[in-house]
Amino acid sequence: MPRLHQKTALVTGGARGIGAAIAQAFVNEGAAVILTDIDSEAGAAMAARIGADFLPLDVTREDDWEAVAAQHPSIDVLVNNAGITGFEGPFDGAPPAHDPEHASLADWRAVHAVNSDGTFLGCRFAIRAMRAKGTGSIINISSRSGLVGIPMAAAYAASKAAIRNHTKSVALYCAAQGLAIRCNSIHPAAIMTPMWEMMLGDGPDRAQREAAMVADTPLKRFGSAEEVAALAVLLASDEAAYMTGTELNIDGGLLAGSAATPGG
Repeated sequence: MPRLHQKTALVTGGARGIGAAIAQAFVNEGAAVILTDIDSEAGAAMAARIGADFLPLDVTREDDWEAVAAQHPSIDVLVNNAGITGFEGPFDGAPPAHDPEHASLADWRAVHAVNSDGTFLGCRFAIRAMRAKGTGSIINISSRSGLVGIPMAAAYAASKAAIRNHTKSVALYCAAQGLAIRCNSIHPAAIMTPMWEMMLGDGPDRAQREAAMVADTPLKRFGSAEEVAALAVLLASDEAAYMTGTELNIDGGLLAGSAATPGG
């Protein structure tokens, strides 16, 4: 039997990248998937491609979440995947500064609105949507950047750290309420997504630039969105019924040491 048989799952930021891979994996495992995204055209196209339903959702807007709750008052799984780095562009000239000295308050708040506020609103929606059954799985996509400092992306790192900690607060709250609603976080490092594809391009030196990007990663390669999705399937399934407040790193061994090289 599929691992997510008879489960209803909502995935935010599902139009592309990790969100799309998670939505596809959930469909493959028998879930009824509600794919959401702020990009209605791309989101609807992806949902049609994989056999999911689509809802437009700006995760920063409380009224958008209320509209989702009105249509889907009960769900089994939520994946808070929608997020931004603050470098999405296009920009007139250089991208905005995101270091602790020069970042603007507006840029800082824009990143936190999507990553931190969006995750808070998603968790709040999920607890309410899962309370009647008393069980469910909330999966928050954090980042390696939520575990270490990132000097030139301070807002992103701080927001992903907030997701990591809020995950634990939600897990403890639900347990104290006597609910079997689990909340866990996934922390990817360098995962090959459209953002990385855009940075790497398709020139003749693509392979060399790709290798340079993961030179400090012990496994010496990028991870795939499908590998992240496999962890999400585990956390969404009943196999992980005793896992809550847990963080799963998927980083090719990067956090196992200080830029450690295997076999050295």
